[in-house]
Amino acid sequence: MTQAGRQSSPRNGSGRNSSGRNEAKGGGTGRSNAGGFSGRGGSAGAGKRNFSQGEGRPFKAPKPREAAPFDPDNPTSAGDYDRGQAARPAKPFRKPGSNKPGFGKAPGTPGAIKPKAKPARQYGSKAFGSERFGQNLGPIRKPARNRGPRQEVPQSDLHDADGVRLQKVMAQAGVASRRVCEEMILEGRVEVDGVVTTELGMRVDPTAAVIHVDGIRIQLDDTMVYMVFNKPKGVVSTMEDPEGRPCISDFLKNNKNKGERLFHVGRLDVATEGLLLLTNDGELANRLTHPSYEVPKTYLVQVRGPFPQGVGAKLKNGVELEDGVAAVDSFRLVDSTPGHVLIEVVLHSGKNRIVRRMFDAVGFPVERLVRVKVGPIGLGDQRQGSIRNLGRQEVGHLLASVGL
Repeated sequence: MTQAGRQSSPRNGSGRNSSGRNEAKGGGTGRSNAGGFSGRGGSAGAGKRNFSQGEGRPFKAPKPREAAPFDPDNPTSAGDYDRGQAARPAKPFRKPGSNKPGFGKAPGTPGAIKPKAKPARQYGSKAFGSERFGQNLGPIRKPARNRGPRQEVPQSDLHDADGVRLQKVMAQAGVASRRVCEEMILEGRVEVDGVVTTELGMRVDPTAAVIHVDGIRIQLDDTMVYMVFNKPKGVVSTMEDPEGRPCISDFLKNNKNKGERLFHVGRLDVATEGLLLLTNDGELANRLTHPSYEVPKTYLVQVRGPFPQGVGAKLKNGVELEDGVAAVDSFRLVDSTPGHVLIEVVLHSGKNRIVRRMFDAVGFPVERLVRVKVGPIGLGDQRQGSIRNLGRQEVGHLLASVGL
């Protein structure tokens, strides 16, 4: 083959194919670049960017960033300047609720904002938390004359060297485990003889000390009995009846406290049904019936309907009876059926047949009367004619309601 033939041979690098490969290797464009498009083979390598097109452009340095002015009275202005915003003055601080009418006025003055009631402090462990009854009795209600700020005194003033450790007494009374009782003492939830103790290791006399946990009185005397009797209609509120009528003792025959001498707190007439407290705690019985402690009693009253408006207000304002003026503490319509109305009333008076006499005075004789609650103790779903023992938490609420 002649020298010219070798030069034009396809195997020779000087041919058409070799020039395309050389252009691709050198970073140039292939045949497809003739039309101005970059095809698969026309790019600078497989997926690589081609920087050779900007070789002729001069390098242009970035414009230096102008320093932001700093205002010492408004430190945020520099950041606003950097974001291209004008410097804004800082907003004055405003207290929450300052735009409400009455803001700034002294409490108690006309138009002043009423302060919000502080929620009750929540604790991790509840006293008598494992008991079935007494979980929803609400806050402790104490007589007004016994209320006052709690005091903290040193352990030495309450310590009885011959007594029992306080946390052990609490645990034996069913408050909680001994470890939890220690936490309650450290949290300031325990009162001994009316004062708060926050120190562990204190000893008390269980037969003489008065202990409260979260305001709930702990009854340390195991001989005391507290029961609730749901009295049916036709039963006399006595332990024995000379006329042979059904009485309370007839329902105690199968009770383990049958031989115990019990008092019935208050009375319910023969036709009235509902809650009757039984106990051998004479001091509690006296205080529950004494008018100075104002223990509320809740009744459900059924009368003939319709019940006109204004009668409830009249009962709340007071009606004249033969032994003086009597009034209910609260009045609420519960239910209404054709010809009958069910009403809930709360009052603290313990006069004989007081509810029946009040409704007779306003012209609506009582058809059926049921007492459903005395102080913090309610009937709930207890069936008629049954007797149950109060839980320790219920006993504590009941004792605290009369200042014991």
